[in-house]
Amino acid sequence: MIQEQHRRVTGLSGNEIFCLNRLGMRPGQLCVGNSVVALGVARGLGAGLSTLGGGEVTEITHLVHDGRTRAFNRAMEEAKRYGGAGLTGVSFDLITHGTNLEFITVGSTVHPNQGMETMRFSTSADVQQLYCQVDSGFDPLHFVFGNVAYSIGLGGSITGAFRTLARGEVPQYSQIFDQTRHLALKRIVDEAKKYGANSVIGIQTTISPLMGAQEMMMVGTASNHPLLTAYANEPVTSDMTNEEMWNMANLGYLPLRLVMGVSVYSLGFKSGVFAALQSLGGGEVTGLTELLYEAREQALARIEKDAEACGADDVVGVKTRVYDLGNGMVEFMAIGTAVKKVAGAKTKNEALPPQAIIQDRETFIDSTQGVTSNISGGGAASSQKLQRGPFAIIAFIFFMLFYVLRIFSHH
Repeated sequence: MIQEQHRRVTGLSGNEIFCLNRLGMRPGQLCVGNSVVALGVARGLGAGLSTLGGGEVTEITHLVHDGRTRAFNRAMEEAKRYGGAGLTGVSFDLITHGTNLEFITVGSTVHPNQGMETMRFSTSADVQQLYCQVDSGFDPLHFVFGNVAYSIGLGGSITGAFRTLARGEVPQYSQIFDQTRHLALKRIVDEAKKYGANSVIGIQTTISPLMGAQEMMMVGTASNHPLLTAYANEPVTSDMTNEEMWNMANLGYLPLRLVMGVSVYSLGFKSGVFAALQSLGGGEVTGLTELLYEAREQALARIEKDAEACGADDVVGVKTRVYDLGNGMVEFMAIGTAVKKVAGAKTKNEALPPQAIIQDRETFIDSTQGVTSNISGGGAASSQKLQRGPFAIIAFIFFMLFYVLRIFSHH
């Protein structure tokens, strides 16, 4: 593989370079690592069986995890060749090349203004976010991520279909969604433990359709904080933005746990008929109003219970998502960060410089469809696409078997 030295090329913006100077560092080179993977026939068969059964599709989970890991490691190797002290703004991109997937890791190195240059850290935070982390007392260690590919499966779909005849929560669906979301969180925490971190901060969560299933991925920065040493065996997790975290630290609060609540509700056959009739007449659809309210209350009650269990004072930055699953079913998800007031918690400075909070404007816009899919940011694909996962995998398996048989027939 060709090893180029782009010593004058950086991905850092003017605002980032200003903040970097405040941290006693200077901008370095843009680093890229990639890995192209294919599911293959054997894994395709295994993925098909897993998808039909419902729950995690381990073949896809491992495939994309390994692809991203290789891409990240190659970007880190490049950063070390440049003599960087850290790799910032680490993100994943995904490009489809026919039946193959290319995982790309992009980041920018930083160098100290003085002293020796050895690779000390990597982070998902850009330099503006990094400034907020460091000023809040967190010492970044390593970029980490956790992922899980999952499917409701035919079994879950059939069982859930019968359950949807009655009004109320559909536990089969609630359990699948809740388990998989928490599995991604557990994996990012396990990664943080490997680097001796007591916290994972700036977590971003993405839900995307992938290879006939659906994937939930979390990326963040494994870090250490001197006031969180008691959490070395079970690192703190937070999905607050770094600016939010700085403000909470300035008020004396530190994050404890990223909390999630999931509930899947069905309108039921009888209530569905009444709702349809009400829709024809116009006005409030009381059945659907009550259903969505109950689903929200259940999800919020679950994150409140988690917050109480970890001894938090409040849950902040709560974000909610509603997904239409079809057949009169909806999923409601609530996610936020449980925080607690900690003696001695404070920021190094009383105010952030404007350059740390100014959002850079996009100056290159590509509206082309189907070229590149960025999977490091927020947003979520409709959970309804999850229902089509088993059939997409089955179609892929039959296509691959037909292709293999055709090759053998020519020999």
